[in-house]
Amino acid sequence: MSENPVFDRIQAEIKEAPVMLYMKGNAMFPQCGFSARVVQILSHLNVPFKTANVLEDDALREGIKQFSSWPTVPQLYVAGEFVGGCDIVTEMFQSGELETLLKEKGVPHEASAA
Repeated sequence: MSENPVFDRIQAEIKEAPVMLYMKGNAMFPQCGFSARVVQILSHLNVPFKTANVLEDDALREGIKQFSSWPTVPQLYVAGEFVGGCDIVTEMFQSGELETLLKEKGVPHEASAA
């Protein structure tokens, strides 16, 4: 355990969930366009994922930025590894890299008909 309970929480969540999305809102009701876009991409690929709403917890909202050294939300983790935010996830999806990563990490998904 670290001396930062938020980091401990994040570490536990990304270890437990093969695909974890830190976002504004939740998968059913995203609270910003960037979060909605990442949810749309993951849903399109039928990727099972969990979310954490940073708007419900100020410590988590700031802690996730420090944990990843990434200044914005949403943030996507696959198999415990930080992937990136909306722009990176979108680019990876469009290029096919996201599907490749999911396949390499053994995350179930459906190939897109791109």
